[in-house]
Amino acid sequence: MTEVTIRPMRPDDVPEAERLSAECFLEFDRRTRRLCDPEPQPRSGVRRADWLVRTHHLLETDPGGCWVADDDSGMIGMATSFVRDKTWCLATYAVRPRLQSRGIGKQLLDAALHHGRGCLRGMLSASSDPRAVRRYRLAGFSLHPQMHLTGTVDRSAIPVIEKVRDGSAADTDLMNSIDRQVRGAAHGPNHELMQQLWRPIVSDSTTGSGYAYLAEGRVELLAATTRAAATRLLWAAIADGGAEHTVAHLTDANEWAIDVGLAARLELRTEGYLALRGMSPPSPYVHHGALL
Repeated sequence: MTEVTIRPMRPDDVPEAERLSAECFLEFDRRTRRLCDPEPQPRSGVRRADWLVRTHHLLETDPGGCWVADDDSGMIGMATSFVRDKTWCLATYAVRPRLQSRGIGKQLLDAALHHGRGCLRGMLSASSDPRAVRRYRLAGFSLHPQMHLTGTVDRSAIPVIEKVRDGSAADTDLMNSIDRQVRGAAHGPNHELMQQLWRPIVSDSTTGSGYAYLAEGRVELLAATTRAAATRLLWAAIADGGAEHTVAHLTDANEWAIDVGLAARLELRTEGYLALRGMSPPSPYVHHGALL
């Protein structure tokens, strides 16, 4: 094995890091595909553009949390992470499949974890890759299975939706306050990023407050102070979306979301884990796979 160098990520590394990440996740999806599943597809142009914008953003806010691994052939691994309000989050983590189980991933994860030294909490959304899951558990994370809802929406089941409006940058203080109540940490500067990438909606009433970010009607992230507010927001997202809908990244602490999805005639399946350290699964909450 040639010598491997672990070094801080640079802005000019981002396009190659995106290609590496996309290749690794596509290879994993193909390797674990069930016969009844559709053929895994490459990352779409929109998703690729979002990935690039997000990673440049994290390099600006948390350069100490973003790392790459090189050998003679070039980039072979990468990790991005960030700290918000004493909570460390792992955004993306990948090593070329042919080079896994050689300690490269551990070195990258250790470098990213060092960025979160002194943090009280940790979060990451993991695939079901047994090697990565083992590494997270050895790093002290508890593993909470994730569920996903997907299918064709029964639009006759959508209730009348009230007390939900479009959000804006003016709601950022409210959003950060909700974050701190629900998951113990604000998203801080990540809200500016999310408002650039996705459409925010807000519910703020006497029965609770919450917000969600939508991409083509799909929930990218949702947080609320009560289940009533969270339920309104999720129904609003389903109503805003198309015939086919997906709600990803649900833990068993968020059965309210499962109930909404089943009422809309979506199908439930499990995939991956929400890995946590120093905290319980947030609720009412639907986390994003990278921005948590």
